[in-house]
Amino acid sequence: MSITPKLLEELELLDMFSLNTQLQGIKIHHDADAAKIATGKRLFAKGMITMPDGGYLTALGQQTTEHAKALITMLK
Repeated sequence: MSITPKLLEELELLDMFSLNTQLQGIKIHHDADAAKIATGKRLFAKGMITMPDGGYLTALGQQTTEHAKALITMLK
């Protein structure tokens, strides 16, 4: 498995979510970069966020984000 640009975009978007509270989501505005909009749609299709334009993390998204943030921290 290779680390593709799309995979990196998904990790970057997940890293934008706060793990301190489940009441804080994100919004990807309609005039955002096309790649960011597409990333939101992919994460929604994978069941990681509640809306194609952001929303909140699902249980799967929460777990994935915890792992992603841990990996990012370890690599820094």
